[in-house]
Order: sequence, then C-alpha cells, then structure tokens
Amino acid sequence: MADQGLMSRKSVDDIIRSSEDHPHKLAKTLGPYSITAMGIGAIIGAGIFVLTGTAAAQYAGPAIMLSFILGGVACAFVGLCYAELAAMLPVSGSTYSYTYATMGEIFAWIIGWDLILEYAMGAATVAVGWSGYIVSILRSIGIVIPAVLTTAPGTVITLPDGGTVHGIVNLPAAFIIAILTASLVAGTKESSRLNNTMVILKLAVVVAFIGVGAFYIHPENWHPFIPPNSGTTGHFGVSGILRGSAVVFFAFIGFDAVSTAAQEARDPQRDMPIGILGSLVISTLLYVAVAAVLTGLVPYGQLNVPDPVAKGVDVIGLAWFSFPIKIGALAGLTTVILVLLYGQSRILFTMAQDGLLPRLFATTHPRLQTPYLSQTLTGVVVAAVAAFTPIDILSEMVSIGTLFAFILVCGAVIMLRRSDGGVRRPFRTPGVPVVPLCGIGFCLLLMSALPGITWLRLIVWLAVGLAIYFLYGYRKSVLRHRPK
Repeated sequence: MADQGLMSRKSVDDIIRSSEDHPHKLAKTLGPYSITAMGIGAIIGAGIFVLTGTAAAQYAGPAIMLSFILGGVACAFVGLCYAELAAMLPVSGSTYSYTYATMGEIFAWIIGWDLILEYAMGAATVAVGWSGYIVSILRSIGIVIPAVLTTAPGTVITLPDGGTVHGIVNLPAAFIIAILTASLVAGTKESSRLNNTMVILKLAVVVAFIGVGAFYIHPENWHPFIPPNSGTTGHFGVSGILRGSAVVFFAFIGFDAVSTAAQEARDPQRDMPIGILGSLVISTLLYVAVAAVLTGLVPYGQLNVPDPVAKGVDVIGLAWFSFPIKIGALAGLTTVILVLLYGQSRILFTMAQDGLLPRLFATTHPRLQTPYLSQTLTGVVVAAVAAFTPIDILSEMVSIGTLFAFILVCGAVIMLRRSDGGVRRPFRTPGVPVVPLCGIGFCLLLMSALPGITWLRLIVWLAVGLAIYFLYGYRKSVLRHRPK
C-alpha cells in the first residue's frame, strides 16, 4: 500500500483501529451531559454577547432573528450528518478524519488546515472580546488597566480627556488563553468540570436577560422588521438577512468542535449524537430569543457596540443587573475559548498520528493523558495572535472556513453510504441523500453572501497549507508509506 498517491483513503476500520492501538491514547472521561455542555459552551458566547448587535446594526436589523433561524436550519442538516459520522467514527479528528475516509488524503489535509484556521483564529477573536468585558468589569470596581496594555499595537485609543494613544499589547487576551491552556494540559476531566460550571452560569444570565427584558420591549423597534436594502448587497433587505446569517455563523462553530471529543467519550455511539444535536437545538432557541429581546429593547442602529447585551440592560434601567450580565458574558466567552483551544489541539493530534505533522503534536503526557505539547504550542500561538493582532473582520474568515468544513461533512455521509454501506451506524442520518444535500445547499448559500476579500483570504490560507503538505506531509504520511 506504499505510495498510493494524493487520493489515498483510510478505511473506517483503519481509522478506528489506529486510534485504539496508538501508544499515546486519550482518556475516556466525557459523558452526554459534559459533551452537550461543551457544545453549548462553545456556541453560546460571541454570537449572543458580541455578534448579535453588530449583525443587526450593519446587515439585518430586527430580522437578525431570521438570520439566526437560517443559520440554525443549516446547522440542523449538517448536525444530523455530524451525528452519524461521530458515532460511526469515534475519533478526535472531526471533519479531518471523515474526509480522510471518503475523499482521500489531500482533501483531508485541506480540511485539517482549514480547521486549524477556524479554531485558532476563532479562539483569538473571542479572547479579544473577553478582554473588553474584563476591562469593563474591573473598571466598575475601581481597577483600571492602562488602555495601551489592553489593545493590539497600532490600535488608536481615545482617552476620557479626548486625547489618543496607540495600543502596545492586549495582555488580558493573552492571559485568559494562558490560563485555559494550562487547564487543558492538566486534564480533560478537570477542564470539563470548569466548562460545565461556567455554562450553568452563563445560561442563567442569558435566561434572566430574556425573562426580564421581555417586559421592557418596545414593539415599535421591530418596525420595519426587514429594513429596506440600502442599495448595497448585504446591507439590509433579504440580502442583509443572508449576510447577517453568514456573519453570525461564527457563533455556530461550537457543535463542530464537539465532534473532536468523540475519542474521549465514554459511549460515543450514544453520547455524540445527544451532545451534537442537543447543544445545537438549545443554543439556536436561545439565540433567536435574545435577538428578539435585544432588538425590541434597543433600536437596531444603536447596537453596533462590543457589548450589545449590556447596552440592552442599560436601556431597561436596571443598573444592578448590568454587572451580572457582564459576568455571564465573561463566562460565556471563556467557555468558547476553552472549547476552541481544545478542538485545535485534537485536530493537530490526529493529523500528527497520520504523519502529516511532526510527531510532537501526537505526544501525550504519561500521567495526564493529554496532548500537552500540542496544547501548549497552540496556546502560545493563539495568545500571541490575540495579544498583538488587531482583529476586526475575523468572524467572516472563521465563518467561511466553518461553512467549507460543513460542506465536506455532508458530502462524506453520502460517499460513505456508498463505499462502506455495510458498516454499523449507531446513528443514521435520515433522508440520505436529501438531508446532506440540503446541508450543502444552505452552506453554499451562506458562503455566497460573504465578500470577495474573505474568499481570497481563504484561498491564500489553503495555498500556504498545500505548500506545507507537499514539503512535509506528503513525504511523511503513515498511510501512503505503510508496508503492504
């Protein structure tokens, strides 16, 4: 089987056996509640606490509710495909592993490289949002961090006296990544407990915001529900709903990250479908409810702020509620960063097991059974990006990468039904091939709403990845050079 070429495929049995027989194994510590909480932890975060306001103000107006529904429907089709593959292939590689079993090594590398961008840059983006909330909270209790130490180099900061300074480094963003990286290195079970606690906290705050805010809604703020298009594609009107959905799709990457936990699930055949679909349904309902309350409280044109939910609370006039909202937002953003850092290291772990990346990424700690070298390197890189890079439109970049990955997942279900029809499937996606094709169609629709510069950035990133593959992965691939 040596040198099979770029389209070399790993069989389903091969993928499962290699994960079970590898000397560096991951501990099986996660149950259905922890996996569902992990998904909610990643999904409920930047979407509610940051992107809802931006997308409403710039693209969809009150119809941002429809944007979230559209995103949720697209994810429902994709989630059913993920559930089948995660139960069938309980390994840590997510879309990368599924693609390896269907389309071959070169496509597996492309999607793996795409996921590296999605998770790492997504974590850096959310860390910058976390920094903004913690600075606000500390300021409210009299602790002021110099502005130059809370923003990236080159960022112009307007001071209270009207003067301006330039940022040097975003220390809070780097700090939270370092803390969470250390937690993940210490153990998945311990990180899961931390995540579960924060998920409960932020869900309580989100539900409280919906429950309290519903009594202060001004229905006139919902009119017009779909603002007329400004003359530019993507700015209000129907195209604005699509653009808003494509932007807030960043918020749905959580259930994709859940699939990377399959190898550490105690009963993946049962737990993974529960975790993926359960977290998706709960999160989508909460997104729509928050969007409805928020746009009912504040005119959509005033929501282009980094903390729209806190602004909504201020409009209510309950000043005492602002602090717990910010605490909930902080918890929400923390869990997103935690899960994205976790998913990133597991993708690197699986690619290194296949020889496509250096072996150090597949080395686990002898006592902790975590990929400590991969996790540490991921933390260092993401912390540096968050600390020194101005991040303004990365949500679109992460969204297009996510949508690209989702298309390949839906395609993998169709192809595996043909090539490995006899393999046991603990969970079966209903309506194949209609459901996977609907998932592909919705993802392409949302990708078409993103601007050309975002497509160009994705192409450049993938080109860099292909160069690395041909310089290293192609020559070191375990599958292609395995003896017959």
